[in-house]
Amino acid sequence: MSIRNMVYIALSLVSVAWAWSWGFQWMAGGGNLLNLPSFFLDSDNSGSAAAFFAVDIAVVWAAYMIWVEGDATKIGLCAKNGWIFLARSFLGTCFAFPLYLVMRERHLTKTGQIT
Repeated sequence: MSIRNMVYIALSLVSVAWAWSWGFQWMAGGGNLLNLPSFFLDSDNSGSAAAFFAVDIAVVWAAYMIWVEGDATKIGLCAKNGWIFLARSFLGTCFAFPLYLVMRERHLTKTGQIT
């Protein structure tokens, strides 16, 4: 495993733990994770910095969801099950995206598409 892949995995694990520590606090205060509009509205009401990050991540998440399924299919990585990567994004884009990059790089190396 490359150092880059180890960094991606570390980023994924640290970020999901960090993000969910805040997510659990939000849910303990009455937040409902199944109500995404409420989540983003609560972020907007929490101040300018929180709103900035909420909008930033919401757009990145949407782009990720569009891109990853098509990319996984195009390169032959779980073409029939590409949606699993989208499901992981509900744990956090910070978790799903680095893991996808690891799996993508390993797949491309294995199939000889990159060296």
